[in-house]
Parts: sequence; structure tokens; C-alpha cells
Amino acid sequence: MSLLEATPELDLVVWPDDRSCDRTWLLGNIPGSTGLVVMLTEKVDSEILDRAGPSLKVVSTMSVGYEHIDLRAAAQRGLRVGYTPDVLTDAVADLSVMLALMTSRNAGIAMAVAKDGQWPNHPWSPFALCGPQLSTMASSPARKAGFLGFGRIAQATLARLVSFGITHCLYSSNPSSPTNHERDAELAKRYNLQSVTKVDIDELARESDFIFVLAPGGHDTYHIINENFLKQMRRTSILINASRGTLVDSDALARALREGWIWGAGLDVVEGEPNVTLDHPLVKEPRCIILPHIGSATLETRRAMAVRAAQNVIAGVLGGNMPAEVDLSGYR
Repeated sequence: MSLLEATPELDLVVWPDDRSCDRTWLLGNIPGSTGLVVMLTEKVDSEILDRAGPSLKVVSTMSVGYEHIDLRAAAQRGLRVGYTPDVLTDAVADLSVMLALMTSRNAGIAMAVAKDGQWPNHPWSPFALCGPQLSTMASSPARKAGFLGFGRIAQATLARLVSFGITHCLYSSNPSSPTNHERDAELAKRYNLQSVTKVDIDELARESDFIFVLAPGGHDTYHIINENFLKQMRRTSILINASRGTLVDSDALARALREGWIWGAGLDVVEGEPNVTLDHPLVKEPRCIILPHIGSATLETRRAMAVRAAQNVIAGVLGGNMPAEVDLSGYR
């Protein structure tokens, strides 16, 4: 806010509450606006853009994802769209590893035993609350981390996993993207890995001990983690999703957990969020760790995202270079 308030060319109209903006309020206040700052919770569609009128120049979202913005409608109106990549890479990578550890060590079940006062009824036994170990041991010298999507956050997650003794990295990305052999060889050398290899999605499912879903949302990746994928995973494998809930078929994942196709799942995102209640099939699964979309929720990261969103809208309004602008050339 200090950046926006210090820009004399701007008159600010601000939603006053610390919660999702009411759409009726937005529709009532947006006419004549030059710039619009939104969150993931605001659906920026033709109705909003038409109500804003021809004065609107830029939409700036405080998020790395922009599926909530109709990019085609924005491009057709000659608008610019800003977003906040890079600044949340480390926070989401940290959380991805945290989810892997929590899931593999049955943290959800274990915490419930303590918090519900059931510890006296769960005496120690040799294999109580055991799960597959993230780090390598002499008895399991090979440990394979798989990534669906291999962008900035996935590579930052891989860097964190190296200290646990991960030996192989497998990844699957956009099939139309050429394999970057030089980069993969450099990553393998930097992290002393036996291999960094691009594979198809079926091999990713079959060969990975831990699978990290860190790909963008959208039509092309909708339910890419489905029954067929889950059935190919190992019974001791763990699925982590810190990207978009729409990539994972929740019903198929719940069945996979219930019937033991995989060991467990750690989710920061769930399709249909925030409408995820006690009767949701994944909430009912004890080996599913669910967090309420807190991947970027560090004080440092959220401040950086806010700054980037403000810088984007200021540049968009004044005709300058936006720090992070979505390429809309393919939507015109």
C-alpha cells in the first residue's frame, strides 16, 4: 500500500476487509478504473472487464497463477496482465519438502493420537506409525524423486532434497518442450546425482518413490493425476501436490489411498477449495495430509508478492516496464 499511496497519479479505491473481495462490491466500484489489483479469489472475466470500461489498462494479480483471469478477454481489450513469479519459489519448495516428510512419517495420524489424548492407548511397538523414509539408507541405496513439471519451484525442491540423499531425479513436462540435456547434466553434476532424466508420465508414475506435482493448471493438465496414473505408482510411493488442485482427481486419489495403491498423499491444494469440509473424501483418509493452500504463506514471501503486484499495476497504469508480465501474444 505504501508504494501505491506514494504514487501521486493514482487515486485508490480499496476493499476494506481482510477476506476475499465481494463480487458485488467489485462490480460496483470498478467502473472507470485504470488498474485492477486482484487475488486468486477474484474471477476476472468479461463481466468484470466490461464493467471497468475502456479506461482499464492493467490487471495485476498477487499470485504466480493466473487461471482466474480470462486472458483471451484481456488480450482482446488490449490489457496488460501482471503476476508474481519467482518471489514465492523458495516458500513453496520448503512446503513441498515439509509435506513429503509429514506424509511419509504419518504426521497426521501421529499428531491426532497426541492431540486427541489417545497416546496411552497407542503403546510403542516395532512398526507402529512407520512409513517410507525420505532419506537413503544402506538397505535402500537408491531414492528417486519424480517431478510433474520441472520449472523453478520443482528445481528448488530438488535442491532441498539433495541433503536427504536423493540419488535420481525423474521429471515429466510439456511433451512439446525439447529435452534440455545440457541443463539436466549440469544439475546432476551440481547435486551429485546419478541421473536427471526426462521421462513420460507413465514412467514417472512407475519409477518414483516421491512424486511432486508442480505443474501449471489449465485444460491441458486437468486431472492428469488420475486412476490410471495412481495405479501405476508403487504401494510405498507418496504423492505431493503444491501446485493446483485441478491436476489431481480427488475421487481417484481417495480410492488409491483407501485401497492401498499408494502409501500416502500430501496436499496444499485441493480441487474445489476452499469448499473442502469434513465430508470430503480426501479429508476422510488418514494418510492424506491436507493444508489450506499455504504454500506462499511466509511473511517474507507475501510481502514480496504484494510489492511485485503493486509494482506491476503502477507500471501498467503509467506505461512502464512491468517486473512480471504475462505474454498475451498468443491470445490475440
